[in-house]
Amino acid sequence: MLILFLLFLIQFSIACACLAVNTKQQEQLAEQGWRRVGPDLRAKVQTTFNCCGFNSTTDNSGGPCDEKICCPSSDPPMPCTCPPCMHKLQSTIDYAFKLCGSIGLFFSFTEFVGVWLTVRYRNQKDPRANPSAFL
Repeated sequence: MLILFLLFLIQFSIACACLAVNTKQQEQLAEQGWRRVGPDLRAKVQTTFNCCGFNSTTDNSGGPCDEKICCPSSDPPMPCTCPPCMHKLQSTIDYAFKLCGSIGLFFSFTEFVGVWLTVRYRNQKDPRANPSAFL
């Protein structure tokens, strides 16, 4: 019962933290993740979401923008017409935080109901037992 209650507290705290993350904090976490991943994953994200760079299209950390599908490759000095990936990923990141927080709250309250039922019914006598017995 104690372990289940501690699990409830941890899961409830993490779920509340996921739901409380604002847009600026999401952007900071995404930028840190963008810097830590390899160039192959950055290129895959840029191809999947049809974007270029993280906050600006001049960021070449995921490969040059002229190789992307949404950018014309006719003239190299022309600026890339792809939007930055942060703008494309913002709704996906927000949805992921809200979904994880909601699922975490659901299961943490389910665990709380389990703790409550355990406390409520743990010391009940067996109805088939001898009524004159102490326990």
